[in-house]
Amino acid sequence: MPVNLVFRPARRAHYPEVRRITRDAYLRPGHFSGGHPYMSVLENVEHRAEHAEAWVAEASGAVIAAVTLTFAGQPYSEIARDNELEFRMLAVDPAVQGNGVGRAVVRRILDHAQSLPDISGISITSATFMERAHGLYESLGFQRVPAGDWYVPGEDVLLWVFRLEV
Repeated sequence: MPVNLVFRPARRAHYPEVRRITRDAYLRPGHFSGGHPYMSVLENVEHRAEHAEAWVAEASGAVIAAVTLTFAGQPYSEIARDNELEFRMLAVDPAVQGNGVGRAVVRRILDHAQSLPDISGISITSATFMERAHGLYESLGFQRVPAGDWYVPGEDVLLWVFRLEV
């Protein structure tokens, strides 16, 4: 884990780098093609920041990861229950993947959730083909909630639900 990792809300100046990192993190492993409709959602950092919370992780002053935080009833929430923080669109710059950055970011999300009044859990959805992410979440105590799994409307993409009580 980067010792000097700073986790904080994204500023407008971060948006181009958040967009690049998110795009690269989803395209390089082949999760989606560049023309997939979800890519426009991932790349619209301005909209996410307006309707949810865009956060970044920085090391030595450079953005190396990004994530969106949201809560039940908000536009970007897909599965959050009352008193639950949901995180989405976690993306680590491919240049630093495999060095514990994703784990460090999820731990910072856990710390942040524990600092929020009335938050008792964290939730995330993850496509079935994102096996590395599943291993990360489970190693940090997240549990699968198969009853909450759902298909992306109009697509053959099953999303698994993971939850963690905090």
